Amino acid sequence: MKDGPRDPVAGAAGPGDPEDAGRDRAVARRRNRLALVVAGFLVVTGVSVAGALGLGGGDGPDHGGGAPNRSSEVVHVTRATLTDQTEIDGQLGHGPQVPFPVRAKGTVTWLPSTGTTLRRGQAVMRADDRPVVLLYGSLPMYRDLGVVEPERSSATGTGAGAGAATDAGTGTGTGDGGSAGGKSPAGKAPSAPAASVTRPAADAAAPLHGMDVKQFESNLSALGYSGFTVDESYTELTANAVKRWQKDLGLPQTGRVGAGDVVYAPGPVRVAGIGARVGDEAAVGQVSYTSTARMVTVAAPAADTDWARRGSGVTVDLPDGRSVRGTVASLGSDASSASGGGGDGTGAGDGGAGDGGGTDGGSGGGAGGRSATVSVVITFDDQDSLGRLQSGPVTVRYTRKQRKDVLTVPVAALTALAEGGYGLELAGDGPRGGGDAGGPGRFVPVRTGLFAGGRVEVSGPGVREGMKVRIPK
Repeated sequence: MKDGPRDPVAGAAGPGDPEDAGRDRAVARRRNRLALVVAGFLVVTGVSVAGALGLGGGDGPDHGGGAPNRSSEVVHVTRATLTDQTEIDGQLGHGPQVPFPVRAKGTVTWLPSTGTTLRRGQAVMRADDRPVVLLYGSLPMYRDLGVVEPERSSATGTGAGAGAATDAGTGTGTGDGGSAGGKSPAGKAPSAPAASVTRPAADAAAPLHGMDVKQFESNLSALGYSGFTVDESYTELTANAVKRWQKDLGLPQTGRVGAGDVVYAPGPVRVAGIGARVGDEAAVGQVSYTSTARMVTVAAPAADTDWARRGSGVTVDLPDGRSVRGTVASLGSDASSASGGGGDGTGAGDGGAGDGGGTDGGSGGGAGGRSATVSVVITFDDQDSLGRLQSGPVTVRYTRKQRKDVLTVPVAALTALAEGGYGLELAGDGPRGGGDAGGPGRFVPVRTGLFAGGRVEVSGPGVREGMKVRIPK
């Protein structure tokens, strides 16, 4: 018998030996599985080694050779001025409203429009169609102004005729010698009547004196009227000038100025409010005014007004996004409670002190004190810097603290040290790379100072200007 063809895989006999052929095929399959496992292990091992050596082809952030969790952001230590500012809300407007002290009598026949600017010599209102004229000054118009009329009753005599000089002394005559009063005991004609004695000082008009006279005459002169001396005496010359003024106003030329004819204000004013209508009875406070200049009013906490010293500079952020410089003009002396509860607490405290039960009242006043506010007025030297804005909410920024010419870093650059305090991580490459000695990963302890605007003041023996530090993740 001839040998059959041999199996190319197993090298055994062909169909003539079926058991050997099956055994050889099983061995071949096991060898193939082992080869696949070994190949997979080698691939995984190669990838891990490549990743460990940094040979991957990804385009992730460059960490500068540092640990994967370190930030790549590097900043410099810089020298600057740090300013700690505080913000508070304010209101742009024209300041508080002040009522005109109008003393005119009669029916209101004309009123100005809100927002109108009134100047010296213009009418604040009209009562019985007579103008109430605005003048400049600080004294109120508290009396009529004019030449004092003579007291004629003291010169003519009404009861002591010649009888006043006689022993009878009962004369009630008419100044003709007291014929109804009888004769003298000696039978002589009575002496000349006392009323016949002239008194020029009483018959002549006397000038009115006072500072209010000088204030009025100053305004009269500023309006262009002359012929008199601006002083504290209201003379006939003043009265003549007043008559010319009254003629121009369309008023009767009396030479006298009534207390209701004039009102005073510090200067030009802006009509802020009208509390009457044409046809109402004229009264005080029906027209109120404000300053013509724009200003900001701030309700500052009563316990925090150290910044509001007169003349202190502030920054005002306007509603249109612009910022302008302002100056503290005044700080109110009266505190008011924002919630309205402070006043009640204070009152209860006063009452409680009287009857020995002031504990509750005192606590009420304390609660009110915490929410009490004081009015702060801020003015502007350059009104044009405000543009066309007349009113609106604003933000006032003022400086609490300032540190000039100090070393600073972003607050985010600070790292809390295990031994306590803060430090900065150096980001240089060592002496060989021209960076800070010690290389990356080294921390320098620092002392912190003022925090402001996202930066912090730092100091210490290892800190210098220009040093590169890393911002930790």
